[in-house]
Amino acid sequence: MSLRNRVALAGGAVVLAALVLASLVLYPSLDAQLSRQHDATLVAVVADAENTIRQVKDKSRAVGATPPPFFDGQPLDVGSTKLQLIVPEVSAGPSPEFIDITAKDVQVATGLLPPYFQDTEYGGVRYRVYTAPLPDGEGALVRAATPTSVVGAPLGRLMLLLVLITLGGGLAAALVARLAAGRVLRPVHRLTETVEHITATQDLGASIEVRGRDEIGRLARAFASMTAALDASVSAQRRLIADASHELRTPLTSLNTNLELLDEGLGVRDPQAPALVTAAREQTRQLMALVGDLIDLERYGDDDTHTEDIRLDLLAERVAARAAARTPRLDISTDLAECLVHGDPDALERAVANLVDNAVKWSPPGGGVTVRVDGHGTLRVTDQGPGIAATDLPYIFDRFYRSPEARSLTGSGLGLAIVRQIAETHGGTVTVRTREEGGTSFLLALPPSAPGEQGLEP
Repeated sequence: MSLRNRVALAGGAVVLAALVLASLVLYPSLDAQLSRQHDATLVAVVADAENTIRQVKDKSRAVGATPPPFFDGQPLDVGSTKLQLIVPEVSAGPSPEFIDITAKDVQVATGLLPPYFQDTEYGGVRYRVYTAPLPDGEGALVRAATPTSVVGAPLGRLMLLLVLITLGGGLAAALVARLAAGRVLRPVHRLTETVEHITATQDLGASIEVRGRDEIGRLARAFASMTAALDASVSAQRRLIADASHELRTPLTSLNTNLELLDEGLGVRDPQAPALVTAAREQTRQLMALVGDLIDLERYGDDDTHTEDIRLDLLAERVAARAAARTPRLDISTDLAECLVHGDPDALERAVANLVDNAVKWSPPGGGVTVRVDGHGTLRVTDQGPGIAATDLPYIFDRFYRSPEARSLTGSGLGLAIVRQIAETHGGTVTVRTREEGGTSFLLALPPSAPGEQGLEP
């Protein structure tokens, strides 16, 4: 069943339930009210019985006629009401003119019991009867009766009307809810069509119409944001796969060529075999470095890593010491202020090492590299290399990007991309600036931990 039909049924059911509840309250109330009104009418007829008797007598004298059979117990029709007068002595027994006279009626006539109502049947007709003594009637009894159909007929029509209103109201509510649901759920229908289109075509860039600020509008905006993020993620993944395939193809091709040369002719007895093996080992190291960088690029992009408070100055000191031991041809100096940051120790050490290694790679022999850390979570690595061309600056943190000058050097083009990813994962930034006097300065800015909370001097 569609959502529109469910909304229509729900709307119709709610209105139907409300109308049924209203009918269950209204019908008994009107029933009781009509019954009270008809009982009051019977009481009024009995209270006016003396006047009715007087009018009948006066009318009989005026025409010189004998009193009508009313005075012998024959009921008199007063509108829809029957009025019966029973003169003394009232005695219990059958009454050929109307319902039987009971002992209770005799006691009412003598004043031993109060007037009362009863429902009884006479001549196949149900009556509501009020029995009371005739005021100043010296033991006379008067009874007023009206058919219960006088009350039942309007109640029957009322019941039929309530049933029709309830059923008609429920049906009308369902139809109106169906029409309203079609209009209200139209954005959902459009969103569903878009989702089905994306599912069928895998086109994450499909346009999603967003209107309004209600829940449906929020859903559409959230879905549009999700598809945009997913499209960007898929595009980045595809670029990564394409770039990684391109970068892997070159060393794999060279490695395969060298192995084929070793497999031909004299094999390892060939005078060129040592050079080929050396080249193959170098290409294997390049592949291992590239695969390691790809793994780190994925691993350091995950927010769910172990984090702790880290002395950035001590970390930078360790990295600079290792770099100085590997490259005695360069002067690697440090200017380190005490600084505490919070993050993944391995990731931050990798980021600092990549920046230092990049500076070492571009510094000329006899040149210098400076590593500075201030007390506010900022690390600066400065080299004395040739600098970065203005056309390359916007792209140096992209994956696999290498400037024309860097393509002759070893590297995968992932080092600085890893630095940027680590910085962003930790809520920081990395920027680069080419100095006028020559060289390049990289700035890694990380949010510092609160000094007061960590026990450091501000």
